[in-house]
Amino acid sequence: MGLMNDQVTSFMEILDARLARLHMPTKLVEHYQVLRLVRSQIFAVCLARREDLGPPALARGGFQKMNEYSIHIASPVYELTGTLEWAGRFEFSTVMMEGSRDFVPLYNGHLAAILISALKVDSPAMLFNRKQVDLLGLKSQCLES
Repeated sequence: MGLMNDQVTSFMEILDARLARLHMPTKLVEHYQVLRLVRSQIFAVCLARREDLGPPALARGGFQKMNEYSIHIASPVYELTGTLEWAGRFEFSTVMMEGSRDFVPLYNGHLAAILISALKVDSPAMLFNRKQVDLLGLKSQCLES
């Protein structure tokens, strides 16, 4: 959480990085000892455990009563669903613009590539890059078709 939202640098290093193409996720393309990334280009980070986000106060941004919102997020490449924990009433502009962190925690997340149906990731905790979100909808406001 701290690395992804560090305001001092916009780059990061990944140690022991293995790369695969989106359409063939099981085929290893390259393996690097150190790989450098531009953080603003990352859409989401999927974590193995909820605890990997760090202390709850850090992940939530303080000690406040949290409300859970089931949401759907879309970008030109990915769709993401999960539970957003937010203090107080849900306001789109606040979620997308307020504060200094670009990566927002999402729980019980499901990520899918729009054009590559084989690429699906389920994760108990994710960080999504709010700068890459094109739309965000509350599941409670979804109308049946």
